[in-house]
Amino acid sequence: MNNSPLWRALGRNTLISIVLFGCLLGLLWLAELIFPSITLLKWSDAAWCVGIPASIIGVAYILTIKDPSNYTGFYAGILMSILLGVQFILQGGYDSAFLFFCVFIPFQIKSIINWSKPAPADDAPFSPEFLSMKAMLLSVLTMLVITFADYLLATYAFQHNALADNWAIKLFNGLLISSSVLANFWLIYRKTDSWIYWIIYSVAGIVLFIIIGNIFSIVLFLFFLVINGSAGLAWIKMTTPDHYGWLSRK
Repeated sequence: MNNSPLWRALGRNTLISIVLFGCLLGLLWLAELIFPSITLLKWSDAAWCVGIPASIIGVAYILTIKDPSNYTGFYAGILMSILLGVQFILQGGYDSAFLFFCVFIPFQIKSIINWSKPAPADDAPFSPEFLSMKAMLLSVLTMLVITFADYLLATYAFQHNALADNWAIKLFNGLLISSSVLANFWLIYRKTDSWIYWIIYSVAGIVLFIIIGNIFSIVLFLFFLVINGSAGLAWIKMTTPDHYGWLSRK
């Protein structure tokens, strides 16, 4: 099997991501010139600087796995996870660093193994599929459980405050974590639902950083929402009616 076209696609998507982020950073730099009172680019912050290449590689990762036959994107995903893990260590977020190193990287390795398996010659072209109704309900329940568990962890282990204090920040941070766990997990099995979780992740990030007041991260997650939404639509179009799962009218 010749994998060169797959690697070329990853290289091309990396270049596209670099150009996109170059334009984004250029616009933010211009905004700082026009409005000197706002600070969007934090080049003196080591964690922020690590986050920029992580985001560039992350967009290349999403653009590549938009094609469900291209497993090479997960190599970019592993590099992205390493960089994000380092970023969270620099920020003191050791719980999130643990998530990237000990959960997401193993998920991405498993995805490489599953996606790179050659299909039998007599198989029909690959079509992504939605979860069954039972699996979808279990997945939603899992997301709620992880979100609630993270809320309690943030309340009693990290902040030592009352349940109602900073509730919105803790809630949307929990949604950010739970949706990314499920998105990465269902990508292993090439389920179209994984993009629903990536969209939830993007929206939760936008709301979280609106509450915090981090303009750069709001713009970044709006950018992710467009990229993830585009990939999700591409997978939905590739999903044949017999693979609609819980969306089936039967």
